Amino acid sequence: MFVYADNAATTSVSKTALEAMLPYLTEDYGNPSSLYAFGQRSAEALARAREDVAACLNADPKEIYFTSGGSEADNQAIISAARNGAKKGKKHLISTKFEHHAVLHTLKRLEKEGFEVTLVDVHEDGVVRVEDIEAAIRPDTALVTVMFANNEIGTVQPITEIGALCREKKIPFHTDAVQAAGHMPIDVKAMNIDMLSISGHKFHAPKGVGALYARKGVLISNLIDGGAQERGKRAGTENVAGIVAMAAALKESVAHMEENTAKIIPMRDKLFAELSKIPHSKINGSLEHHVPGTVNMCFEGIEGESLLLMLDDQGICASSGSACTSGSLDPSHVLLAIGLPHEVAHGSLRLSIGEYNTMEQIDHIIKVVPQVVEYLRNMSPVWDELQKGERPHLI
Repeated sequence: MFVYADNAATTSVSKTALEAMLPYLTEDYGNPSSLYAFGQRSAEALARAREDVAACLNADPKEIYFTSGGSEADNQAIISAARNGAKKGKKHLISTKFEHHAVLHTLKRLEKEGFEVTLVDVHEDGVVRVEDIEAAIRPDTALVTVMFANNEIGTVQPITEIGALCREKKIPFHTDAVQAAGHMPIDVKAMNIDMLSISGHKFHAPKGVGALYARKGVLISNLIDGGAQERGKRAGTENVAGIVAMAAALKESVAHMEENTAKIIPMRDKLFAELSKIPHSKINGSLEHHVPGTVNMCFEGIEGESLLLMLDDQGICASSGSACTSGSLDPSHVLLAIGLPHEVAHGSLRLSIGEYNTMEQIDHIIKVVPQVVEYLRNMSPVWDELQKGERPHLI
């Protein structure tokens, strides 16, 4: 049996998204910047897509800028806020220790340019505390950026409360909502969000297309110069087909969010319940504040890479963390941030399921994972030492 359980890494393109994009690859392929009617049909499609994406976020269409994905949107939001702050003598930026690397690496780059960065601790439950954000705020703080939902452990942050704090302090607030969009309700007005990033391939649109929401009044800096596309804020001919597909996929995901969630949560909870029966295993992150489909666990005495390869042999696609760092042998920075020791963090498994998964597939995972964990432990000198009492169990 083949089981795709890595939807946090990417999703399949839905039939709805594919059908929406095909005409703009084959028939209405005009450049939306062209003045003739053929090109203007593409421009009209862009306008409709912008309206649809905005409606899903409770934003104004003029507040939506199309990008190549979540990483570009994160970069543009953070760099824009930093530049805006620097003009006023504010060069302090606040984030958390378990953000996506698109955020962390951008902040590190800005540190080299003279900005100061405070990375707030994350608690063991994988949830940031509003009071910790408040304690980090200084008179020269130019931005607070906190992810909506963590891409590895699936914990959801108190975005509305952080947004309200930032609004009160008159500090721009950005959230990386790549793992939340299409899966959780988002209302940028009610949640006091100034900037927000999304990526289409996380909710059944193609790869290579995303969007940045920037509230009216927030000045956006250019990352790419050239043409006047995206109201002069993102040069380059728009990916019309991808944008149309993303809008269609997001609209469909939001429309069916309630029923999808009702299907996914029982499958997720069954995985947690059954896999946690494996001795010396640990669930990572709060289950109270959680996206519907992400399961992250650690199994002591094994290496995550070996686990993934053996699951692959059994037809199960999973990960040990973010797909963007899957080539790294280092333990997950997210798991280290919530206090797990290196030895435990190395044995992590992330299963991320969606509405296309079935309970039969979940049962297959539940059957295979314990067998693979047992096999790997039997081969592990570390597990042998743990069993003999030569080193203490950490789980």
